[in-house]
Order: sequence, then structure tokens, then C-alpha cells
Amino acid sequence: MKLLAIDTVTEACSAALLVDGEIQQRFTIEPRRHTELILPMIDELLGEAGLSLSQLDALAVDRGPGSFTGVRIGVGVVQGLAFAADLPVYPVSSLAALALAASQEITADTMLAMLDARMDEIYWGVYRLEHGLLKSVMDEQVGKPDSLPLLSGNILCTGSGARLHEASLAGQKNYHFIQDCRFDFPHASFVAQLAIQCKQEQAVTAAELQPVYLRNLVATPCKP
Repeated sequence: MKLLAIDTVTEACSAALLVDGEIQQRFTIEPRRHTELILPMIDELLGEAGLSLSQLDALAVDRGPGSFTGVRIGVGVVQGLAFAADLPVYPVSSLAALALAASQEITADTMLAMLDARMDEIYWGVYRLEHGLLKSVMDEQVGKPDSLPLLSGNILCTGSGARLHEASLAGQKNYHFIQDCRFDFPHASFVAQLAIQCKQEQAVTAAELQPVYLRNLVATPCKP
């Protein structure tokens, strides 16, 4: 399978090309430069592989949750590419990408993936590996740190939200934290890995692709 994946929903920006099980990636942390970086990343990966967009089998995109602007950039870019080459798209959760990365680093019963949602809130999701496949065991949510679930078992916490609120969870002795900051943000390489785990019917067309924000409030009203 030949699949191109992109991720722009956080301060990080990345693109990954998966060809017959081998993944090449471009990754950088440069906030507010995603629009100028993502297309050159894609061109570099395709050029190095000697492939054109039309030779791919599918695209994948981190559909959120994350930065509202970042989510829109990623979805918009992939929609344009999918329309141009008539390719199916696999939408992948940013939280699932975080959980998959963590699961390949440290063995745990359950992964609690968290992203900083600003406004003193966290995007979070809970995942487990079943027969080698990542499964969501709770709906993705957004809320204050005290809304986080208290889970039993060996819990691995990952993502920028985990780092930001580690102190408030320190009392949970079964909660463990990844200290490596490389795991703070989702990577396109893990978006690609999750996409190839999807069933074919989970793919959508460019027109059907939708962002996932979790939170409708995008601005704070001005006080009179």
C-alpha cells in the first residue's frame, strides 16, 4: 500500500509516506508555519520515493482534536489533494496517534492520551491494544483537568496535556508518564500506521471529510 499522511493539529507539523510497510517522515516543531511547510514536506517525500500523487492508494490526515487553525489546515490540504487525485481519505484521531506512539515505547494496560486544549482544558481519550490493534475505550472529550477519568490498572499518560497537568495527577500511583518530549505531539508516521489498520469502509471522500474539534467555543466574548 502507498499512503501519504499529514499532521498539523498542534505546534508540530509532519508528513509521512508509507510504501509497502516502510515509512519516511518529515517532522518539525514550528508554530504558525504549517501552511508554508506542509506542501514542501509532501513534495520532498514523493520526490525521494519517485512517486506522483496519482500513484498513491490513499491519504490520511489527523482530523483533530487540536488547534482549530491547525485542524483546518490539515483537513483543507488533504481535501485538495484528494480532489485532485481522486483518492480516498482515512481520518485519524490526534489522540489515537499519541496513544499508538506511547504504546510502542512502554508497555501498559491502557493509554490516556492528552493534548493541551488551552483555556485550562484538555482534550483526552482512553485506548487499549487488543490483538495488536489500538482500540478506543472511551469517547474523546474536552474538559477541565478534574474531568479526567480515574482509571484502574497500569495507565500510561502521554501528550502535551499529560506533561502540563502531571502534578495534578501525581496522586494516582498507577499513572505513569512519558518524560521524552518527543511524545508531546502526534506524528504523521503514527497517523499512517493507524490508517492502514482501518477497514476500507472507514475511508471517506474529500467531500465527506470533516474536522473534529470537540469544542464549539472558539473565542471568548468581550466584556462590556
